[in-house]
Amino acid sequence: MAEAARSLDVGETLLRSWKQAFDKEGDHAFPGHGQLPTIEAELRQLRADNKRLQAERDILKKATAFFAREAM
Repeated sequence: MAEAARSLDVGETLLRSWKQAFDKEGDHAFPGHGQLPTIEAELRQLRADNKRLQAERDILKKATAFFAREAM
């Protein structure tokens, strides 16, 4: 186990937990086959979109306040 962990450059504990998950759940232990499940990928994308939209909103708020001061 230790030699396999070193060759894969992962911790022995992590490798052991992967083995236990595979022994317990078989092919269902790692449903994404190295990819995020669809719901996880969508959640990640939505969070990124939300962050971008909040930044855009903040910029627009600042611009509105700037032009309101200029108009006075």
